[in-house]
Amino acid sequence: MTVREVPATPAGTAQRRPDPAPRHNPLRRLDWSGWLALGLLTLGLVALATGLVPAADADATLRRIAPILVFLFAVLILAELAARAEFFDVLAARMAIVARGSYPALFGLSVALAALTTMILNLDTTAVLLTPVMLAVATRAGIAPLPLAMTTIWLANTASLLLPVSNLTNLLAAERIGLPVLGFAGRMALPQLAALLATAVCLWLLYWRRGLRPERRFQPPPRYRPRDRTLFRVAALTCGFFVLGILVGVPIEAVSVLGAVVLLVAFAVRDRAALRWQLVPWRLVALVGGMFLIVDAVGRLGLSRLLSMVVGADPGVVGVWRSAAAGGLLANLVNNLPAYVATEAVVPLGHTDQLLGLLIGTNAGPLVLPWASLATLLWLERCRAAGLRPHWPRFLRTGALTAAVTVAAAVTVLLLER
Repeated sequence: MTVREVPATPAGTAQRRPDPAPRHNPLRRLDWSGWLALGLLTLGLVALATGLVPAADADATLRRIAPILVFLFAVLILAELAARAEFFDVLAARMAIVARGSYPALFGLSVALAALTTMILNLDTTAVLLTPVMLAVATRAGIAPLPLAMTTIWLANTASLLLPVSNLTNLLAAERIGLPVLGFAGRMALPQLAALLATAVCLWLLYWRRGLRPERRFQPPPRYRPRDRTLFRVAALTCGFFVLGILVGVPIEAVSVLGAVVLLVAFAVRDRAALRWQLVPWRLVALVGGMFLIVDAVGRLGLSRLLSMVVGADPGVVGVWRSAAAGGLLANLVNNLPAYVATEAVVPLGHTDQLLGLLIGTNAGPLVLPWASLATLLWLERCRAAGLRPHWPRFLRTGALTAAVTVAAAVTVLLLER
């Protein structure tokens, strides 16, 4: 054993004690989304504590959103672990290989992957997990990343109409009108198809067409092999059963929790180091809870009366268009979730088409301003981390055009199938 000698301390000199270890302050590690979530939750709790939101109303709100919060908590863990198992990476690499260097083929496959991810999981999952995958495909293929990035975020919003799980607003609407999963999907299938087609046309004309040159075919990347094939297979099967459970009518909170538990167990056995506290999506849960309390408070301060005047009570064509327009505009001004909750409160019971028009506006409309949906904020953060910064004048201009075209197409189809 080697003994390390310590220099003697000079006489009359006190030996200096080592500086104490700095205390860990978890608040210093919060990013913008963490501070935003804590701020909104604090404001909501202040409204509750001061009586602006009565305790009975807060209890009713909590009972209504509890299954949604459980679903959101579990499905994001499921999606994050599926990404760590490289399920999305394999899909994206195979998508680029199948395209065989063709821009039109890659465009179609990108639209399909972004739309399916949004429909089956949810729009926040698409923004958080699919954005870096799409950017990685662009890097491996040596093509411009912006078309792939814009495909991801636009479809994260406009492809979120089909299933209740695709968007938190859908969960609220499905509960309000009393439709099961397949009934909701049947009602929204054609409007969703119209929204997808309109978005695809805008993406092609505004972002993808510039890359279509005969001499600029991209080089397909090599086949992507996951590091742990067992984890990949478990993730693929779990996502498949998750989708199947939703389609057969299993409660969304139950099937999402089951899927998250399966992947947690798999990672505990195969890759325990991946199980960190960062997996816990507390930011989104706090954000949603705070938003609901704030909307209750603002509604009591006069917003509900103003929205009632704007939306009206016409269950016919005019009422549907007014609801869609109000939802889209308010979503871009504040955020799509509080916009839906606040406007839903003034839509009369039984006005199903008017409520679905509102849903189209709040889901497909928030493409203009970066705070219009949480998915856009999450997407922007992932783009910045990858070194991609949108050109804001173009982003606002193309987003406004696409939102108007997409909402109009979906509402028109909704009205035609009455």
